[in-house]
Amino acid sequence: MQQLNRKSVKPQEILPIRIMQFGGGNFLRAFVDWMVQILNEETNFSAGIAVVKPTKRGNYKQLKTQDGLFTVILKGIKNGKLITDQKLITCVQQVVNPYTDWQDYLDLARNPNLRYIVSNTTEAGIAFSESDIANHVPIEFPGKLTLWLYERYLFFGTEASRYGCVFLPCELIEENGQALRQCVLKYATHWELGEGFAQWIKESNHFCSTLVDRIVSGYPSDSEDQLRADLNYIDSLMVTGEYYHDWVIQGPDFLVNELPSAKTDLNISFLDDLASYREMKVRILNGAHTAMVPIGYLCGFRTVKEVMDHPKLAAFIRALLSDEVKKTLPSTNFDVSAYIADVLDRFRNPALNHKLISIALNSTTKFSTRLLPSLIDFNKYQGTLPRHIAFSLAALICFYKGDVDGDPIPLKDNDKVLLIFKEAWQAFNNKQIDSETLVFSLLGHTIVWGEDLTKIKGLASLVAMDLTDILNLGMIASIEKKTLYKQQ
Repeated sequence: MQQLNRKSVKPQEILPIRIMQFGGGNFLRAFVDWMVQILNEETNFSAGIAVVKPTKRGNYKQLKTQDGLFTVILKGIKNGKLITDQKLITCVQQVVNPYTDWQDYLDLARNPNLRYIVSNTTEAGIAFSESDIANHVPIEFPGKLTLWLYERYLFFGTEASRYGCVFLPCELIEENGQALRQCVLKYATHWELGEGFAQWIKESNHFCSTLVDRIVSGYPSDSEDQLRADLNYIDSLMVTGEYYHDWVIQGPDFLVNELPSAKTDLNISFLDDLASYREMKVRILNGAHTAMVPIGYLCGFRTVKEVMDHPKLAAFIRALLSDEVKKTLPSTNFDVSAYIADVLDRFRNPALNHKLISIALNSTTKFSTRLLPSLIDFNKYQGTLPRHIAFSLAALICFYKGDVDGDPIPLKDNDKVLLIFKEAWQAFNNKQIDSETLVFSLLGHTIVWGEDLTKIKGLASLVAMDLTDILNLGMIASIEKKTLYKQQ
């Protein structure tokens, strides 16, 4: 059986590169690239993608080896029926690592066909760093993007106004388009790139805020042999996900025609204001994911479905959403209870093998953006602390201890954040501090949470009590002791 590449499958059309994509991970490949593939097949969109490595770690070697080809396997309910859809994605035309191929990266700026910039660099990715300098590859994604835009601005000169871009960031932060725009302008000022460049950014480029929704579980290791037999090639980048998908875009009116999704069955919608929808989605679906990761993982479970198959853990997540998060959402036209029920059903999808550790990337930032707003608002409106969210914070602190009964947890987060947790847990393990001091120390770090959480009255003491129980009793027994579940 041959390895998947452009020689082992039937000849594929060479497409003009119209999209530059920062990130080649599972989500973007199974969401954006899958959508572009359908737009290419069913309309005259005809867009190739250049995937750019946003971080120094790794090199996308496998994506290069497969000439940008990979297979997306979707499983779920479509028109009331359980379906499995396998699609070979051929729209990725180029893979660039700016850390080793900086000139290739800048050359993309000179491409007059390039129109769209897509990114998914996690919640921590849209950031500014004063330590980034213009004559080295910047660490932060917006820094790399600013230098690329500056190259485009200089290359097209007096015609530059015709070659602005449309930005479609997929990071799950509020008003992600405006956050990215502000970072780019901040770098332009920091590096003294000139008022003309700043005006071009403001007037000729369109930074859209977007909201994405699809559960992507990753490589189907549990069924790879059968899938290889079905596909008749070896694809080391197969990626599985649910069929459900939704991409909501807040942007200029011309995008409706530029992105001809109306001619397909794709769920791409354009709204004037996506704030309320975004808040519901992020607090419920993404918040539930972030809460269940440390709790489930420390129980010995490794997938979302395993968590949802445990009656008390499933009841815990349901109570967190229905009794706490729901009460923090403003009144809208959305049926929040129905959305919660749909989310819980999606988590139980038997076709998905969504690994908890894949959701765990940058969990501290995810807690701050997904669960902390609900905790603060619940405390404000109800006059008390939300027990389930507070318990999930204790579980997260325990998770960042970095091991389960001596087995290491492959934590991935900001290096400074990981060091803070490592030093605190070392002090605890050496009996230099107790669990209460540990919690108060960690919750006070603004670099971890974005604010000093010890200022929230009663939170540190409550989390310290929960952490002590988790350490002494274990996760399930701690949940049982506090009756943090309601059986149905």
